[in-house]
Amino acid sequence: MNPKNRFQAFLCILISIFIVILGVFSVTSRVSQCIDIQGDTTLMAACLMMNSGSFSSDNSSNESGKKVVKKPLDNNKTTTKTEKAVDTTVPKDEATYPITEVDLSSSKLYDNVSLRNTTSYTVDVKERLSRTLPFEISDTRQAQVLIVHTHTCESYMDSDSGFYYESFYPRTTDNEKNVYAVGEAIAKSLKEENIGVVHAKTQHDYPSYDGAYSRSYDTIMSYLEKYEGIKVVLDIHRDSMTTDSNARLKPTFYYNGKKGAQIMIMAGHDSSYTNFPTWEDNLTFALKLQNTCESMYQGMTRPLSFGDFTYNMNANSGSLLIEVGTDANTLDEAVFSGELLGNALAKVLQKS
Repeated sequence: MNPKNRFQAFLCILISIFIVILGVFSVTSRVSQCIDIQGDTTLMAACLMMNSGSFSSDNSSNESGKKVVKKPLDNNKTTTKTEKAVDTTVPKDEATYPITEVDLSSSKLYDNVSLRNTTSYTVDVKERLSRTLPFEISDTRQAQVLIVHTHTCESYMDSDSGFYYESFYPRTTDNEKNVYAVGEAIAKSLKEENIGVVHAKTQHDYPSYDGAYSRSYDTIMSYLEKYEGIKVVLDIHRDSMTTDSNARLKPTFYYNGKKGAQIMIMAGHDSSYTNFPTWEDNLTFALKLQNTCESMYQGMTRPLSFGDFTYNMNANSGSLLIEVGTDANTLDEAVFSGELLGNALAKVLQKS
């Protein structure tokens, strides 16, 4: 190779070496920048891939030159939803109000019956209890008891906490958590005594609360037409009582060491007998059930409420409205009372 060609080859080698050194320097500078800023190999790779060759750190400057401080990335948090996950049943920042446990049973007028009479009619409890029921339950599994819920969505507390949150809303369409579950407990006890039962699932207070009694009456009539053997109609509700200081009252009793929700049986009155011709029969039935409940499970009942109202109890001579506990009782307490109520009702019907 002549000297000229050797010089050209040497010059090419020098230029190649210079280009390699320049490239290595550029890469090293960018990697160093990534390490200084984040110390994260993933971010280093991202730096090398940036078209502009620049890196925007979490502690960078904005266009005006002012430093902008951002929170560092937390690779342990996968989603925003996970970060915000909280127990919605325990709203720590909400106001709470007390639940006051009470015994609302009262002195008995006769035998095991206590009565709150708001009508002008004088009730002779002893004479009423001596009467026979206006219907008989036959020894068959044919449907003879209908259980409905005008306000199906009425619900209870989840636990016996002694307080409730301001946002507490005791209504739900979940039939495993509302008064329908109480109706199921009543039905189970009756079926165990070979008394046929049908339990209406219709939610008459959802989506609209207004007009629930009218819709419930239509349901009752449709069942009475379909099942001609029905003698008894129970409309099972849940009560609510709140004091001026926002304390909710929780009526309870104990049976065999287990806490239950006190119940209130209701019977209507119509002095004209126009819209409610069977009210006397219904009253007799209510008094007998009240007496039997208290005989079997002392303290279970609040005073029987006898007033100038109908509440669909004019459907037949065996129709009653029963409040099982309040919204301060737990679901377990209400279901337990439903079980005992079914037992007492079975005993009354078997004597008819």
